[in-house]
Amino acid sequence: MKNFGFGLMRLPLLDPNVQEGIDIEMTKKMADTFLQNGFTYFDTAAPYHNKNSEIAFREAVAKRYPRTAYTVTDKLTMFMVDSQEELEGFFADQLERLGLDTIDYYWLHNMGEWSYRKALRIGAFAFVQKLKEEGKVKHIGFSFHDKAELLDEILTDHPEMEFVQLQINYVDWDDEIIQSGKCYEVARKHNKQIIVMEPVKGGCLAKVPQEAEELFRSIHPEASPASWAIRFAASLPNVMMVLSGMSNEAQMQDNLSFMKEFQPLSEAEMEAVKQAAKIIKNSITIPCTACRYCVEDCPKKIPIPEVFSIYNNLKRFGAIQERVAATYYKNATQNRGKASECLKCGKCEQHCPQHLTIRKYLEDVAQELE
Repeated sequence: MKNFGFGLMRLPLLDPNVQEGIDIEMTKKMADTFLQNGFTYFDTAAPYHNKNSEIAFREAVAKRYPRTAYTVTDKLTMFMVDSQEELEGFFADQLERLGLDTIDYYWLHNMGEWSYRKALRIGAFAFVQKLKEEGKVKHIGFSFHDKAELLDEILTDHPEMEFVQLQINYVDWDDEIIQSGKCYEVARKHNKQIIVMEPVKGGCLAKVPQEAEELFRSIHPEASPASWAIRFAASLPNVMMVLSGMSNEAQMQDNLSFMKEFQPLSEAEMEAVKQAAKIIKNSITIPCTACRYCVEDCPKKIPIPEVFSIYNNLKRFGAIQERVAATYYKNATQNRGKASECLKCGKCEQHCPQHLTIRKYLEDVAQELE
């Protein structure tokens, strides 16, 4: 199986303002091109296009190709189920929408602090293990959006999980909120195969600042910025698959042009990626250095550096990061104070070496992320 997968969360639309209205005919053409070039891995989930991504897969792939021609993944999404009794029905509905009786890879979706505790409470880990034992799914694992410490806890407590799907890209590699690099190392420590999501950060790294693009062009004049991002993720050891959520044929053709005969990044290319990451990170809204001096005396225990980092990512990359930013904000403020709960006491500003107007910034964070 080639190491590049078709993520079905940003499919072509008949109307750009209606997520449910997928252009099925265009999706069929893209699926045909993907399969004809030797790629087989499709990734979907119930929340994508409000359950219509699974239906689009059925129409474009399951109805038109033999079962042996492709590999498909789907996910058990915690915010769409509330009890153990709902799990069987949720899975059955997914099979119906996919037009299948088995799923190759089945994930617990978007594990983080709140969703992991809920998964334990409703018996989701035991449920997916049972599906595997019954032959309804072939492999089980989970996708993850949280801190490396929690990832280590999950993999320690659930060695039956075969794979982990992580957000990995060169901008988030050293980010203290997303922790791409730290999570990657935890997965390697547990000898888990890694599937990469968001290698282009939701499309953000397909359009980079001019200085970064000129750096890339000086090495490979014809290579797209997206190619650098995808090749970075695919070059990492233990990465078995890199997903790309493609929305049109041009994106498909570009990705296939460098993944069909994949070449890992050289040392010089890896250094260029690191320089590009620095250029992109310099375009920040709140110049917080995450020293954490502001946190200790906060009466509401607001994780100020974390929420500032999430806000910076949202401002740097725009609307295409809204969903991811909302997820990380929810995780960061779980069992801690939200930005809107700031009492305006000013203790944080007394401790800030950067002399930031933290109380004003927290208002901005609350307005954007709550």
